[in-house]
Amino acid sequence: MIVLHIPLKKIFFLLAIILTSGLVVKAQLRTYLGDDSRIQYVGRIDFSRPHQPRLWLPGSYFCFQAMGDSIYLIVQDQQLYGQHQNYIEIVVDDLPPQRLHLTHDIDTILIRGNRAQPVHHVLVCKDTETGNGYVACLGIRCTALLSPNPLPKRKIECIGNSITCGFGADTSVIPCGKGAWYDQHNAYMSYGAVAARLLNAQWHLTAVSGIGLIYSCCQMHITMPQVFDKINMRDDSIAWNFANYQPDVVTICLGQNDGIQDSVHFCTAYVQFIHTVRKLYSQAQIICLNSPMANDQLNHVLQTYIRAVCHTLRLQGDHRVDYFFFPHRYDHGCGEHPDLAEQQEMGTLLADHLRRLMHW
Repeated sequence: MIVLHIPLKKIFFLLAIILTSGLVVKAQLRTYLGDDSRIQYVGRIDFSRPHQPRLWLPGSYFCFQAMGDSIYLIVQDQQLYGQHQNYIEIVVDDLPPQRLHLTHDIDTILIRGNRAQPVHHVLVCKDTETGNGYVACLGIRCTALLSPNPLPKRKIECIGNSITCGFGADTSVIPCGKGAWYDQHNAYMSYGAVAARLLNAQWHLTAVSGIGLIYSCCQMHITMPQVFDKINMRDDSIAWNFANYQPDVVTICLGQNDGIQDSVHFCTAYVQFIHTVRKLYSQAQIICLNSPMANDQLNHVLQTYIRAVCHTLRLQGDHRVDYFFFPHRYDHGCGEHPDLAEQQEMGTLLADHLRRLMHW
């Protein structure tokens, strides 16, 4: 893939199919705007700007089918703090995924698939999170944008913190301790997205690094119950319509940032949060997860609390709440987070559990 920068003042010409920025483009290419109905969006997508759907949360993605040897993807990076921040993952056909760092406010990415195939399936996933700002799809240039294949019917939502975001997992380009805090993010390869793909399911990652159930780290003044109904969760803004996505399975992986808290306070808040989730997702199977990067002491406490929470909810009549505990500590990534191999293992274990539980 090749990234070509087009200055912002020229993007309007591009979207009007007058591409004159020195790019060599075949005359028969057409431009399709970002909100074209043939582009499938999955995640808490912000459609408030005409023709420019914005992806905020990690793991939000869109996919499309295009005809032609050369496909141009035009995306905008919000560039919070006046610098490039977001990473995206691009998957073309059955080729290995490519992680790409956006470097300008507007980037045009040349995508080439298997030349033996006249039609190419492209998936674009936001690897970074709301704290890095949005990525907007401005348009696609190709020979023809085709009607998409149906999305998978199964739906999974993963609620969590930095582990669920894929924080610190990908050191393939920049090692731990180098670069910025987001340079090792890879939401596409996080356990939730891995499990969903293994189960042929859509996925939502409803996650913020550092967030907790009753206490968040890093001087954050938000908790998950507070921002659960938002698209831009880090800034507690942009309301989300839960009718747009009703998952079959919801996983909750919280507690790492809370640390060891009073059992009554923590468990009461956990039960209340699941009541909130249940009101929004009446039919979903809810799975409470331990923290896969917790030390032995915290892991023991969280498992004890989670068992008590599930027992309480069953006594209250909710029998679609269960737990699943990862069997090991996964801490070989940056800041003792799971690395890519561990995220893959966690996703595989979770998929195996869901396959048995859901009869998938």
